[in-house]
Amino acid sequence: MPAAAPVVLIACDKFKGTLTADEACAAVAAGVLEIWPQAQCLQRPMADGGEGTSLVICKALGGEWHTAEVSGPRGEPVQAGFAMLPSTRTAVIEMSEASGLKLVPPAHRNPWRFNTAGTGHLMRKAISLGAERLVVAIGGSATNDGGSGMAWALGYQFLNEAGEPLVPCPANLLEIARILPPANPGLPAVVAACDVTNPLLGPEGATAVYGPQKGVTLERIPQYEAGLAHLADLVHREMGVDRRLEPGAGAAGGLGFGLMSFCAASTRPGFDLVAEVTGLEAAVRSADLVITGEGCLDAQTMHGKGPARVADMARRLGKPVVAIGGIVDPAAEPALKTRFHALIRACTPETLSYALANPDKAVASAISGSRPVFESIMS
Repeated sequence: MPAAAPVVLIACDKFKGTLTADEACAAVAAGVLEIWPQAQCLQRPMADGGEGTSLVICKALGGEWHTAEVSGPRGEPVQAGFAMLPSTRTAVIEMSEASGLKLVPPAHRNPWRFNTAGTGHLMRKAISLGAERLVVAIGGSATNDGGSGMAWALGYQFLNEAGEPLVPCPANLLEIARILPPANPGLPAVVAACDVTNPLLGPEGATAVYGPQKGVTLERIPQYEAGLAHLADLVHREMGVDRRLEPGAGAAGGLGFGLMSFCAASTRPGFDLVAEVTGLEAAVRSADLVITGEGCLDAQTMHGKGPARVADMARRLGKPVVAIGGIVDPAAEPALKTRFHALIRACTPETLSYALANPDKAVASAISGSRPVFESIMS
């Protein structure tokens, strides 16, 4: 393949808050074509179980996009979307659509009374449309209820000592004395697509690691932990299952635990699922260069996030791989450079305002302005 016309695989995740995965890939492609006008750009938008997963899979497989009004994390009505794949009677549901942090303004982020009921409502809607398999992408949550709200929406009852029903949320998990399953759950096979491996509890658990970004203050972490531990103890006692230590149980404020416990869900890395349906490995094999990226390249990128997984695949297949981020954390650069042949910043502190207002142009310009980097890698 002549250097002037390489095959370039572009497999970006979303640039959170600015570009969808599709838009990020298109912006990178525009920059690549400034360097090599004859290049063949293969675009494979990626997701890893977090926001954007359902739409990426829907577009890749020609699915149908449905919307439904459900309860948001604060109990308010929200419009949430999910994908139906008629050929396999599979629904792909993204918990962030119904229970996501994106639905809560920063000033109101405090998950003490939030729950995942809306995610359960989406699951029920998909079942009513004939879904025989549910893939639930769990990431980007505003909640920390161990999936109890989701279970409640699916018909589980949570009772206090007096036998009175409770609407489960962190504020009243310790009040739950009994859990009653629905008479006829009617649940199809459920797969939790998850991009993290945290257990439910402890220093690597749902609350300690992800609670602060949802509004959990450090002094309140023990209260949340106590509620989740009580829920796990009840599930063990009443249902005979104990999933608290399973990898991914702590994902999405413990929704991973809830799906495993109340829905007998299996788990699968979200990236693996998306890579399979988009034919990513075949595209990597055909490429001369791989470009991936996300909004922020930092230490979290290294822990199973999409760009790192793309890089691992590219290196395994002997392909050079470059990552672009809206932000590249300087503290993480040494570690990132062990996975990527080069790192590109879409903006600097001086150009941040412009980049936020024109993210597609900022990404395209950063790529086209990195011609020496690409030429060095491709030489």
